[in-house]
Amino acid sequence: MEGLLFLFLSAFIAATFLPMYSEVVLATLLLQGEAPALVWIVATTGNTLGSVVNWWLGRYCLHFKDRRWFPINTNKLSRSQAWFQKYGVWSLLFAWLPIVGDALPFIAGMMNTRFSIMLILTFIGKGARYGVVIAAISLF
Repeated sequence: MEGLLFLFLSAFIAATFLPMYSEVVLATLLLQGEAPALVWIVATTGNTLGSVVNWWLGRYCLHFKDRRWFPINTNKLSRSQAWFQKYGVWSLLFAWLPIVGDALPFIAGMMNTRFSIMLILTFIGKGARYGVVIAAISLF
């Protein structure tokens, strides 16, 4: 049970802007005989909920964009918004990508993307990724 909790937390943190990788914990649990379906749902749920944090931060951070301490300069903010408008909500299927993937739900929040759409697309993308990782580990 502690292993699944640690998997959830590592997957959650990995989806935020904090550096963390959940694959090692996932692989360890699988090698210890944990059910692949259970590992998949725990990892996917944790990682998706971490993206919810990024969406929420993006949704509310624009209230502070005129402040001097705001971490994103206006030019970069405009480019990010233009990029998301060009590629749309379907880009959220790639929220599992390292580094840039964490920013996608954040940008979706800034662009006022409906929460339900962000949640579903992000869950599908992250679930597919964890499915591939689990399948690859199972082959070995």
